[in-house]
Order: sequence, then structure tokens, then C-alpha cells
Amino acid sequence: MAESIRMPGTLSRRDLLALAGGVALTSATGMSAFAQEVAKKGGVLRLAAPANPSSLDPTTGGAGSDHTILWTMYDTLVEWDYATLKPKPGLAKWSYLDPKTMVLDISKDIKFHDGTPLDAEAVKFNLDRNRTDQRSNIKADLTSVESVEITGPLQVTLRLKNPDTALPAILSDRAGMMVSPTNIKALGNDTNRKPVGAGPWKFVSWADNQSIVLTRNETYWRPGRPYLDGIEFSIIPELATGLRSVVAGENDMAFSLPARLKTVIDRAKNLQTVTGPTLYCIQLYFNYGRAPLNNVKVRQAVNFAIDRNAFVKATLNGLGEPATMTLPSTHWAYDKSVSTLYPHNPDKARKLLAEAGFKDGLDLTIGGYTDQDSVRRSEVLQAQLNQAGIRLKFTRGTIAEISAQFFATEKKFDVLLSAWTGRPDPSMTYALGFDKGAYYNASREADPELVKLIQLSRESEDLEERAAVFAKIQRFVMENALSAPLAFQYELDALATKVKGYKPNLLGKPKYENISLG
Repeated sequence: MAESIRMPGTLSRRDLLALAGGVALTSATGMSAFAQEVAKKGGVLRLAAPANPSSLDPTTGGAGSDHTILWTMYDTLVEWDYATLKPKPGLAKWSYLDPKTMVLDISKDIKFHDGTPLDAEAVKFNLDRNRTDQRSNIKADLTSVESVEITGPLQVTLRLKNPDTALPAILSDRAGMMVSPTNIKALGNDTNRKPVGAGPWKFVSWADNQSIVLTRNETYWRPGRPYLDGIEFSIIPELATGLRSVVAGENDMAFSLPARLKTVIDRAKNLQTVTGPTLYCIQLYFNYGRAPLNNVKVRQAVNFAIDRNAFVKATLNGLGEPATMTLPSTHWAYDKSVSTLYPHNPDKARKLLAEAGFKDGLDLTIGGYTDQDSVRRSEVLQAQLNQAGIRLKFTRGTIAEISAQFFATEKKFDVLLSAWTGRPDPSMTYALGFDKGAYYNASREADPELVKLIQLSRESEDLEERAAVFAKIQRFVMENALSAPLAFQYELDALATKVKGYKPNLLGKPKYENISLG
């Protein structure tokens, strides 16, 4: 029987106050499964990845599923604790001279894969590019930054427009992934496919929708790391097929698996299982910058038409949490009072549609993905909304294609059925999803009140004060129905027994820095 590594879904008050809710690891014997093992060096980790990346340049990519690939090639200025998402030093240590002045002191002797130095000039180049470049999809992360100044060979100082206590968490995400300025200047847009970072592994090749191959960074700045000689991602969007490749020994790990496949893992011999709660929120994104979703009553009608409990049972085999906002109930910033805004009520949905001028219902165009689980979600959602007179016309494709068509290029659909994969700080979730000009806000518009609240959420370091602001943000977002959250999906991964040292995290996106092959 498969060994099971589980993380509890109920978190202590102490863990909640540690920033995002604690997680714990146990094995079948009740002790840490890997604590006593000595990591062996060598070998190539073979992974079944569920999606082709949108880009291998962290600045220009747009899919949350990219992270697990990007982290192999790019280290970040700040990192986070796996269990709590609390920021900790990465490539740099940070300090605040005052609420509007942040200093980054960069570790010495770090080089990019092309041999060029990762110094203050490189960090300034990256931060300026991330916040101002036309192709950047992460400008919203750095709106508080007024300027970036070099104040030493290994020091940069960020002058802020306003206090921003979320910046350490922000610099643990895409905005803190450092790319080689030399590579950017030489290749321009081609860096989407020919990345150069300073992470534990360096890029070898990318065959679209087939594979990504990485090899060890022999000059990596952390002594003794990485353990693995290389990593090979096989792009397998059909998750059952990806799991079968692990059962057959063709790959060593499949991740982000749906709950329906847990019985398959349990029946397999010599597999390890990882399960636990995450911030991964399946939801409907709205383009409320155009009709008919520019009418709040239409957006509210969609929310009332959804039976979230039934959705979890039908699409997640009950192994998930109905989502009433973009944060799960175990999160420290969750506001229970918002959770009752949209009980399942098709009659209320029809009434709102009629008030909005759609007495005979309405048709909405919607983007979705082609994998089996996405199709199942779309079918359940289509049936639920149809009962309220909301007819969905789906266009399906790959994650990268459909997401780009909704967020970045044609703004092709009214709605996108996708997921928000979580971020280390909740202000990032709301800024990236709902702030003015944000990439994941297809309308690119935002109410000034919401913009002000998002900024306010970053001014204090006190969690109780921040939670009070997030309660206002969540109520604003949901009362105005700026999205339709559906369910939080639990993590489910399958690993070969030779995979040692894997540690899950609250984002539910695997990192491989601790993995060795026994």
C-alpha cells in the first residue's frame, strides 16, 4: 500500500498567526518520513507536469502552474517557510530603515548560469524591469516602489511611495526571481524560451507540450546543493496518464492530482502519497469591463446560481472546501461573515437577471481547459448555471493558450474557468486579481475604494490590523461579485519510493530543492 504523508486541515491559533496557517508532516509511522535520511547526490528526477509553461521568463509569464518549473532555474530575493509562508532571507536579507525605505543586502559570490554576477546592478535591473517593462505581467506587485537605488556593490535601496509590509512576500514570488540582465539584453523576447537564472538547475531544452530538461548548476551558491544532477519535466495534461507513468516507473512523481485518482495511488505498490490543504482556489474570473458582466446584478446572479457544496462533491470527490471567497477558512485573514453572502439560490439568480434586463436568461462565453477534470468541472458548472437561465458557451484549449486569450491578448471571453494558485501574502492575491491594471484583472479597471484598501492592507505589520482591512477587502470583492470562487482543492501528489526529502508547502506547488534519489 502507498505510504501516506498527510497535513491536517485544522490549524492552531498559533499557526494561523504565523502568517498563513501551519502545516505538519507525518508518515505511516507517525514520525517525519525523511528526517533521519542522509541525502544522496546524483540522479535525474523525472516529473509528470500537468501544464506547458506560459513562459520561462518569470516577468512575462501568466500561469500559476509555471511556478514549480521557474523555481528550479530562479532563486528569489526572499524565500518563505514551507509550512507557514512566512518570509525568510533568500538571495538577500531585507530591512526597513523607515516605513518607506527598504534595504536589500545581497549575498556575495552569486553568479547567474552565464557566469555574470548577481550583484546590486543586476537586482536593480530586474526590479526596474518587473515594475516598468511593457511586457511585465507583475507590475501590480511593485506599485508601492517609487525608485530602486544602488547603495553599494551588493546593496539596493527601495524608496517607497507608501509603507508596504507585503514587499518581503512579494519578493519571494515572480517579482523576486532574478534573471540575467546580460541574457535579457542579448535575446529580448527570446528569453521566454531561453532562460538564464541563478537557481540550482540550469536550462537545457524545452520542447513545447512535451518536455523541459534541466541540468545541475555546478556553481550554485549554496554549498552542497543541489542534490540532483538534473530534472526532466514531461508535460502530460491528462492527469490520469501522468499518474500511470509514475506507477509504471517512467516518471518519479506526479503532482496536483485530482481526488478521483487517490484510489489508484492507494492500490499501487511502492508509491508515496502527499495530501493536504492549499490556497489553490478553483474559480470563475469575470471580465467586468464589458457587457454583460459590467452589471453587478449579473455577476451576483452567477454567484447565487452556484451550488458550491455539490460542486465539491461532484468534481473533487468531496476532498476539498467550498470557496466563498479567495481565502480558505483556515487562513488567518479569512472573514467568516463574508461566507454567507451567496447561498445557493437559483430563484434569486433569475430575479437578479430579470432586474438586469435579461428576463429570458443570457448567454456567456467562457474559456476552459481540455483535461478531463477541467471538462468535468465545466459540465457541472454548466448544469448548475443553466438552472438559473445562464447559458455557457465554452471554448477549450491548453492552460497557456486559454489564459492568454482571456487575460493578455484578445480578451476573448466573458468568463474564465480556472484557478487562483495562491500567493504568500493575501495582499498579493487581491492586488494581482483585482487592482487597477493587474494582469489577472481582465477588465484592468478597479474601484478607487478597493485600490485604497489594498494599499492599506500593506501598511501595518500587525496581523490583527491587517486582518481587519482584509475583511473589508473580501466584503467589497464579494458584495460586488468581482469573481465567483468555487472550491479549494487539496494537494495530492504521488511519488516513487526512491524519492527522498520531498516537503510539501501551503501553496501546493512543489519545490525540489530538498529532493534526492535513494
